[in-house]
This record gives sequence, C-alpha cells and structure tokens, in this order.
Amino acid sequence: MSEQPTAVANNNAAVNVEVDTSYENDSSYGDELSSYSASLTSSVLEYRHENGRRYHGYRDGSYLLPNDEQENDRLDMVHELCLKMLHRKLYLAPIKNPQRVIDLGTGTGIWAIDFADLHPQAEVIGCDLSPTQPTLVPPNVKFLVDDIESEWAYEKNPFDFIHARYLVCSIRDFGRLIKQCYRSVKPGGWVEFQDWDGYPYSEDGSLNGTGLQKYYDEVYGAFEKAGYEVRPGPKLEEWFKDAGFVNIQVKKFQVPYGVWPKDRHFKEIGTWLQAGAEAGFEAGALAALTRYKAWNREEVIALANKARADGRKRSVHMIADFYVVYGQRPEN
Repeated sequence: MSEQPTAVANNNAAVNVEVDTSYENDSSYGDELSSYSASLTSSVLEYRHENGRRYHGYRDGSYLLPNDEQENDRLDMVHELCLKMLHRKLYLAPIKNPQRVIDLGTGTGIWAIDFADLHPQAEVIGCDLSPTQPTLVPPNVKFLVDDIESEWAYEKNPFDFIHARYLVCSIRDFGRLIKQCYRSVKPGGWVEFQDWDGYPYSEDGSLNGTGLQKYYDEVYGAFEKAGYEVRPGPKLEEWFKDAGFVNIQVKKFQVPYGVWPKDRHFKEIGTWLQAGAEAGFEAGALAALTRYKAWNREEVIALANKARADGRKRSVHMIADFYVVYGQRPEN
C-alpha cells in the first residue's frame, strides 16, 4: 500500500468562554473495577508504600504514579473523559475484524474490557506493570504483568491492532516503543496512540502566574529530570513515520479545564478533565518531586492545593491538547 499524505485534523472550533453562569456538573462515574487478575509471583505484589500512597513492585521505580484504589478511580475517570472527547469511540483506526489485540499500559484494564465486549471474536491482552485489573472480565481478555519498554517477544505471533493511551510521563523512549509496535503488528495492521501534550496553556494569558502553571512547571520538570517524555502528543506523528508506518492520521483535540467554556460539549469534557486532575494532583507529583527534586510531602500537598484552588477560578481558562495518531504497517 502506498503512503498517503498525513492528514491533520483539529477537532474543535474555538473554545469560547461562557460569561456569568453557575457551576454545573451532573455527571458521575462509579467505581466498578478493583484488583488482581493473573497468576503472579509474590515479588509482583510486594508494592512500595511511600508518602501515604502505594506504588508498583515489579521493576520498582520505573513508573512514578501510584497504583492504589484512589489512583485506579482517577484512571477510570480519564477513560470516561476520553470517550466523551471521541464521541464514545474506543479508537479511531479503521480496523476490521481484529483477531489479536494488545493494550499497552492498560492500567485498570477498562479499555481492554470494553474492547473485548465490542469485539467478542478478538483475543485481547492488557499489559501493565501492576496487577490491578478486575477478575470478572470477558472470556476473551487477559492481563499480563510486564514492562512495555523492555524487549518484546511478539514478532512471531503479531497483532492486528496495538493500542496505547495516556502514557505521558510513563515512557522514556517513545520512538523505540513505537518501533517495537511496528515489528509486532501484522502487515496491514494498525497501531494507535492517544496522548497529551503535557504542558497546558491559555489563549488569553489567564494561566500565567497561577498555581496551575507552577504545578505543571515543577512536576513536569521533575519528570523530565528523571528522563520521561512529558509532551508525547505532538511528537507521535514523527515517531510513526520514523518507524515505517503509512496512512498516518493525526487528530488533535483541545480540552478545556473546568466549566468556563460556553459550548456545552466543551463544558462537559472540561468538567471531566478538572475532576480527573483534581483527583490526581498529589498522585502525579509526590514521587516525582520527592524522589527527584527533594521536596517533602507537605510541600507537594501545598503545591497541589494551590493548583486545585486556582483551577476553580472561572477567570483561568486553561487548555490541554490531546492527540490521537494511528498508522498502518504496509501490506508488503
């Protein structure tokens, strides 16, 4: 199949500020997922407990966010946010009748479970450092504990579709990871990554000097010091090209933070982004700042509280960019 020109779509009109309206949030999202789904060695379950949070035990220290129930609830909120952004679609790649699928960094496993329900003919694998997925799952889904940045062994049994979402601040070498995806997907198969440009912004300058801006500057500075990629979204297209993919499509979504937009859709996704961020300010900062910038727990909590407070001001119009990029391995 010949390579087509890359199509870049910005899926938003201007995000306009709504004036003089009250806070509305009639959405809710239940806690439906809990723990452990695979046969595991005891070392995998020897979690690190630090600053009141629980972290993975397998390859301890290679991932800086917690894996406790509080964090799992937040990840499920992010799943709902992504579904709302994509108008209830789990993926955008034009896959047909997939038989073998893997979800990289599956987290709570909610994407893999939804995909398995949608495609009962497919064998679906969810891969993560932590065994925090549920036990009651569709019969065509299973979960593996593994490090997706280590060497793979899937080339001899490749996939029809490889999916990865929300790996920002989790991966040190996205280029290498995407090349492994290329080698492990069938000719004609598709790979899709969905991820953020980690640094938010405001089009009117209202983010400047706020606790939100300070939070992201400090926290992402720590992640960068530790060697993690914090802005994968806008770089995905180039990594896909370098790996050899064709028919690459890029879709960019502007996601407001909070209820300040006038448009109802933007208001709704802004509410979900705010809810997820507020639930995760401490989780995102604790390990990175205490391990790599010598902060203490009280300083991190103060930073998170200031970010949370400023984020609730209707005068602050923060926006984050979310990218969906997919490409196809050539047939030949």
